Amino acid sequence: MSGKQNSAVGERSSPSPGKKGKSVKTESRLAMVRRARRINRELAEVFPYAHPELDFENPYQLLIATVLSAQTTDLRVNQTTPALFAKYPAPEDLAAAVPEEVEELIRPTGFFRAKTKSIMGLSKAIRDDFGGEVPGTLKELVTLPGVGRKTAFVVLGNAFGVPGITVDTHFMRLVRRWKWTEQDDPVKIEAEIATIFPKSEWTMLSHRVIFHGRRICHARKPACGACPITHLCPSYGEGETDPEKARKLLKYEMGGQPGQRLKPPPDYPGKPAPAAGTAG
Repeated sequence: MSGKQNSAVGERSSPSPGKKGKSVKTESRLAMVRRARRINRELAEVFPYAHPELDFENPYQLLIATVLSAQTTDLRVNQTTPALFAKYPAPEDLAAAVPEEVEELIRPTGFFRAKTKSIMGLSKAIRDDFGGEVPGTLKELVTLPGVGRKTAFVVLGNAFGVPGITVDTHFMRLVRRWKWTEQDDPVKIEAEIATIFPKSEWTMLSHRVIFHGRRICHARKPACGACPITHLCPSYGEGETDPEKARKLLKYEMGGQPGQRLKPPPDYPGKPAPAAGTAG
């Protein structure tokens, strides 16, 4: 991580230690939008290397990996998919597989029977309905078994370059903490956030927010004292405010630990995650 990034993490200009963030009950819509866009700009400086944390080489691999990532970590998926893709490299291969053999390969990701049904089903649909190629539109993607809007936007944004907002649990938590929305339905959250940011920002905004949620603004104990955007956060104080204690809560490269990917992008500042069955 660059010196600029290191200096950002752990610094806080306001509010005062031990106090909750400023109330935004009287914040105007315009002020909220300006604050939201500033958060996005500052997160871009903290996480210039933000990226999808699933290993993939093509749209099909990203689609399968995203379906497998439900209710588990991206790391677990990344440790599981190499063997899966080695045995079933294309939709037609997985579509014709023996279900029990697929279940055994993806067992580490959890819910392996339901996930096997989904990935084999979507593979058959791609083979039979889309000529063996992953479709590149939202309307077509959500017709595939096990594929909802969140999964579709991951694929569209990162495999096809089509802007989309990925509303996962981290994204939902943070946009509510930041008072960008009071909605708790993913589709409604997506719609509201889409009105705050230009379409060109949607995909990278999703990565930055999710990165921040995984590394700093955790669900149970946010590392408030080590957060670079406390001066913009109305929920400051929900987590640990002591800088030293908060710094110990940082995850992945900020905490000196590997990230989620076995094959991270060249600009990733941390070391690759360990493959399955290795000490790391």
